[in-house]
Amino acid sequence: MPHPLIREYGAYLRDDRRRSVHTVRAYVSTAERLMEHLGGSASKQDIAMLSAPDLRNFLADRRSDGIGNRSAARELSAVRAFLKYCGGDQAALPRIRAPKAARTVPRPASPDDIMALGTDMAEAAREPWIAARDWAVLLLLYGCGLRISEALSLTGGDLPLGETLRVTGKRGKTRIVPLLPAVREAVAHYAETTPFPAARDEALFRGPRGGPMKPSAMRQAVLQARRRLGLSERLTPHALRHSFATHLLAGGADLRSLQELLGHASLSSTQIYTAVDAAHLLDIYRHAHPRA
Repeated sequence: MPHPLIREYGAYLRDDRRRSVHTVRAYVSTAERLMEHLGGSASKQDIAMLSAPDLRNFLADRRSDGIGNRSAARELSAVRAFLKYCGGDQAALPRIRAPKAARTVPRPASPDDIMALGTDMAEAAREPWIAARDWAVLLLLYGCGLRISEALSLTGGDLPLGETLRVTGKRGKTRIVPLLPAVREAVAHYAETTPFPAARDEALFRGPRGGPMKPSAMRQAVLQARRRLGLSERLTPHALRHSFATHLLAGGADLRSLQELLGHASLSSTQIYTAVDAAHLLDIYRHAHPRA
């Protein structure tokens, strides 16, 4: 049974801060590890009074578990959030430098590889309606830049799709994304073929037994298809969103518009795709220039 403070903190993140399921899970897990590190019975006041050496000691323990710089930075960020919740003034919280983590550049897939992936997934599906479902979800990820959680959160109330779609992303932030005809047609075809028509408040995309489709089902379908085709292991459902952004930027989209389409809170999150485009151009140069 979780400590009462942990349950209270989880409810605060979910209900008051409107954090995503994944963020709540990650932050609560960090809070649980910190509580365990402190002996399992620390009070809210004890947590708020933690010092910088206390935090360094906790982080050293996590390092001994084998976590890398990126994971350590996330752990420290989650600890700071927990300390703030427990009553510490943000300005008075212990100041220690987070470990530097190299910023990785997303690797986009080519349009041909993405279409081949979708075709293979459809051909391997057990039922025609599952083939239609997987194709529709793939097009929502690549054609609209949705996160997989956003695509699978669509309900019967979103039908019929129009020329735009209102999407609720991280932290409850909503945005409007345009829908290509191919995306609308794919979703409509799935809706016509599925044996589980969705009510307005029920999940649109379903699993084989009628329950809401899980993200793991899409990840598994993509994994198996890319292995059959011999495609890069970097080609994941989230890489389709990266590909959407990179291809739009290469086609002339400006960063502010791309930020709105992706639902990024900060422009700095969107600017990573300029590095992707530059890396792609450099690859072309290296392979094509006679002096490269």
